[in-house]
Amino acid sequence: MKPWLLLLPVLLIACKKETLTKTPTGNSYTTISTSTKNLGYPSHEAIAAALANEPLRGNTADFTIKVEGAAGRGDLIGIVGEQNFLADTTTISSDGIMKFTKTEGYPQGIYYVKFAEQKYLQIILAEDQTFTLKTTADDPDGNMEVEGSDENSAYFENLAAERISNQTLQDITARMTASQKGSEAYTAAKAEQTALIDKRDADLEKLYKKYPNTLFEKFKRAGANPRAKEDLPQNEMIYHYQQEYWDSVDFSDNRLLRTPVIKNKLIKYFDELTAKNQDSIIVNAYRLIDRTVTYPDYFRFISIWIANKYDPNAESTLMDPEKIHVKLMQKYFTHERAFWADSITVFSYQQRPAEMQNSLIWEKAPDVTSQDLSGTTHRLFANNEDYLVVYLFSPSCEHCLKETPELVRWYNEQKAQGKSRDVYSIALETNEKELSDYIKKNNIPFPVIWDPTSRSIFKTYYVNITPEIYVLNPDRIIVGKNLKTFQIDTMINRDIDKRVGK
Repeated sequence: MKPWLLLLPVLLIACKKETLTKTPTGNSYTTISTSTKNLGYPSHEAIAAALANEPLRGNTADFTIKVEGAAGRGDLIGIVGEQNFLADTTTISSDGIMKFTKTEGYPQGIYYVKFAEQKYLQIILAEDQTFTLKTTADDPDGNMEVEGSDENSAYFENLAAERISNQTLQDITARMTASQKGSEAYTAAKAEQTALIDKRDADLEKLYKKYPNTLFEKFKRAGANPRAKEDLPQNEMIYHYQQEYWDSVDFSDNRLLRTPVIKNKLIKYFDELTAKNQDSIIVNAYRLIDRTVTYPDYFRFISIWIANKYDPNAESTLMDPEKIHVKLMQKYFTHERAFWADSITVFSYQQRPAEMQNSLIWEKAPDVTSQDLSGTTHRLFANNEDYLVVYLFSPSCEHCLKETPELVRWYNEQKAQGKSRDVYSIALETNEKELSDYIKKNNIPFPVIWDPTSRSIFKTYYVNITPEIYVLNPDRIIVGKNLKTFQIDTMINRDIDKRVGK
């Protein structure tokens, strides 16, 4: 299987720089490179490095954490976007004391304090970074005592309450699962669940009033999910849930980018709340990114996060991840909007979309006119069959050696059955003799065009890895791509059903 780009090579950005950015992985930290990927947009690590240069710091830091039973080295681990970084280290005293000091203060956000292998405390560092925490290694959250920090008092009080309510919620959920919906048992358990969630919300509001103007409040509100409108039909309930999902996030507060909440919400939004097709993903991506355009750090982080998630070079179950890439790049990664990038970088952002944009799913297919080995000209759209398959392959490609006989078999079956189907194949990365031998060996009955200059196929059908199969309907709209031969009929039948239903 050969990677092959149909157009000029993509301009690569390769500025590698090692930083202190690290992430906890078991017994050690793994250094993260902040080099950009060769994908036409920055990696998560690169954007984390950019955000790291613009932190909102607290006042002079001087805090002590005593963990009875801890020994060795204590690490203070911060969060930037989706990455963790080692903010500081200290030696744990014989009585379990860790002391962290910093004249200019640490960047405000959520931190992990590692005090033993696989043992962490999560704390909040906001404006006031002078306080004392005392606990034990066997149950650091449950035995926590806080002095001098409203942020951490609120955090650990809430954590203790949630430990109790979470167990109760699990018990209620188990009873609901075991009961038939609408039954007396289910209704009773549902009422208990609603009452408990109402109590949790009310208790949080009391904490917000007890500890006003805290990062804790911003963090908890941002992480809260909207209440489902269960009285509405399922599709309307989901719609309103999606619409309200980001309402609790204060995009004017950049400190939330130094907590896990934004990353976690992004994962849930796209993995659980967004349908697994390119059009739904694009709609939800637009909806979210457009909310952040006046908040530069969020705009930069979220747009790049989504672009990385739907990298068209990565393995994907989507039929056309290239469509997501093209739409995002062309709308947001431009000279006007990509404020973090110079003109050369923006050029690299736009180059691959220019290669992909003419062969996107559900859009008009490009025409191709080229010649076969005998010099005969073949124009794709001159073919009057209802459905056309565009097949891009390389004779030396291992997977093509398996796929080509399957496609030949499919083609012969369609013709034998009198179906209005045809194949237009484009040979890549080959020479005249190799291609001639390949055609004879596989008894290829359909046209095989070959243009050693690539001029006739320039900016037409994008192929990242051969073989590549596109399906065009009677309107010459692309209704299938990134397919195997056995999937062609499914795409055709689906389009026929859709057309009959019009």
